[in-house]
Amino acid sequence: MDIGLIGLGKMGGNMRERLRRAGHAVVGYDRNPDVSDVASLEELVEKLPSPKVVWVMVPAGDPTRETVEALSDLLGAGDVVVDGGNSRWTDDLIHAELLEKKQIGYVDCGVSGGVWGLENGYALMYGGSAEDVAKVQPAFVALKPEATDLGDFGAVHAGKVGAGHFSKMVHNGIEYAIMQSYAEGWELLEKVDLVDNVTEVFRSWREGTVIRSWLLDLLVAALDETPNLEGIAGYADDSGEGRWTVEAGIENAVATPAITAALFARFVSRQDDSPAMKAVAAMRNQFGGHAMKTEPPAGGDVAPD
Repeated sequence: MDIGLIGLGKMGGNMRERLRRAGHAVVGYDRNPDVSDVASLEELVEKLPSPKVVWVMVPAGDPTRETVEALSDLLGAGDVVVDGGNSRWTDDLIHAELLEKKQIGYVDCGVSGGVWGLENGYALMYGGSAEDVAKVQPAFVALKPEATDLGDFGAVHAGKVGAGHFSKMVHNGIEYAIMQSYAEGWELLEKVDLVDNVTEVFRSWREGTVIRSWLLDLLVAALDETPNLEGIAGYADDSGEGRWTVEAGIENAVATPAITAALFARFVSRQDDSPAMKAVAAMRNQFGGHAMKTEPPAGGDVAPD
């Protein structure tokens, strides 16, 4: 298929490459001319055959809203916009209503996989009408993980518009809680003068235990790089989905104590250097390339937010 892709950062750039490896024609646009295939959104749209499919991978909030509004003036009836960023699901309803006035379809897609998605595939959770989803389906197939002997997983039509980002929001809330548990366990094992090699204990858990996971694999990888997580500040940002998950729990009277505690722990980390938060920061860097707060080098600045 032919597809336009707006935003060629860590995620978008790798997604363009994975789509091209699957044989799809991708026209990419980014404000950075060094990575962009075209000079403008107008040129991107002109290069696509109809019905046009344009996938947006820019930061949530104003950048996404501005991009969707611009596309509403450039696309026509039967075309489809996909928001693959980390937008809040309530924004999807606004975007879909705006585009519907011009008979342009809208699909929201939560994407998980971080910097590893190029090789491993991306987990995709998408919402929208069956008609609109069908126009994007070849891209979903190319981006998701390949089927294995265990089954064909990694992509789901979660429901109507908003369902994709709502599902991704809850996914990230769960991620917060799992990461916090690993981090607290690491700190406790390090604190007690009993275990000789904490990294090897975590490594042993990668097979045969009920707590094995990819996040555990990534924590071990981080500990292999820096066994004591030296140079990493005990500070962890939150990207928004954790807060939104807690707010949704409150709005729907669903208790989320583990997710809430993990979110609050990140807030606390910004007030005091936390050993557990060093582990959380290291895991976030491993799967998403998220910046870590580090001590400044001689004559230099600290790592950016």
